[in-house]
Amino acid sequence: MRRSRSVLNESVMYMKSALLCALALFMCLPAVAQQTDINRYTIYTGFDSMISPARSLTEYGFDVDFGVTVKPWLGLGGDFGALSGSGTISGSETVYARTLTAAGIPPSAIHVPFDSTTYTFAAGPQFYIRKWKKITLLVRPGLGGIHETANLKFPPQLPPLFELLQIPPPSAHQTDTTWFFGMGGGCDFNVSRRVGLRITVDWINTHLFSSLLTDRQNYVRFTIGPTFRWGHL
Repeated sequence: MRRSRSVLNESVMYMKSALLCALALFMCLPAVAQQTDINRYTIYTGFDSMISPARSLTEYGFDVDFGVTVKPWLGLGGDFGALSGSGTISGSETVYARTLTAAGIPPSAIHVPFDSTTYTFAAGPQFYIRKWKKITLLVRPGLGGIHETANLKFPPQLPPLFELLQIPPPSAHQTDTTWFFGMGGGCDFNVSRRVGLRITVDWINTHLFSSLLTDRQNYVRFTIGPTFRWGHL
């Protein structure tokens, strides 16, 4: 549990540091020379990190994004992400919380570690702010699907406890697919007309494993990597 918290805190600090560096570069750029020669097509791929604080979940992987610019301020596209990591589920977050409380067992005293693999699929608009030649700001709503597989690692004392309480234990292998919504944004640091460095941060809200977990989950997602552009608008 302590290790999961430590990894979570390190991930948050990493994201904060990256955002502060991006903001510092942004502040140093002169507010002149707006972009006029705009590419029509964009493909992006890079490092992807996603955390879910409630489950102490930290995942790492990659993200791929393809977009078509239809107006200087508007693009349409799709996104795919694949990540894996580990986390911990607290008994107070599960459908067993009331049964445990009634039996005099604090649900928060039960912690079940798990390994997970997550895939995300999203599509929709992306809004651009092109007031500077060296940087492009972007804002986007988040709407798509999420698929997660989790392998639970039950502590040795947990199966006998389920038997004692006469309740069926959950499957050690959990899989679920559902939708998510959220909001995000970021910026492209334009190395040239065709190449840039993209940094994005997204907030995602969903409800995976609703038959086991009672609350919706919030994710914070951070990506960084190169973006390649071609064609003329």
